[in-house]
Amino acid sequence: MATPTKRTRFSRRLPDHVTDELVTVLTEKKIFGFNDLFERVFANLKLRNAVSGGEEMLRLRAYEKLQNLVTRGLVEKIGKEYKGTSRVHEASSVFMAAQVEVE
Repeated sequence: MATPTKRTRFSRRLPDHVTDELVTVLTEKKIFGFNDLFERVFANLKLRNAVSGGEEMLRLRAYEKLQNLVTRGLVEKIGKEYKGTSRVHEASSVFMAAQVEVE
């Protein structure tokens, strides 16, 4: 009788620069409209030379990731404005990498 082989999947997770910058900006105790938030994120990504795909595509990605953070309860949506909660740091790639190392 043959022993089944255990298959392991290799998953390489690259840091998500857009989410990391959203977290960086939202850790400030301020309330941001999306356009103001995006301008800050876009400027920070340009400084890090991490912008790719054009500004409009980046705007769409940032909005999608922001809505994901709202759904997860890490960002509070107040009308059309956003505010990071005390748990917003949990979305950063540094926090995620530390969680993987613990497991």
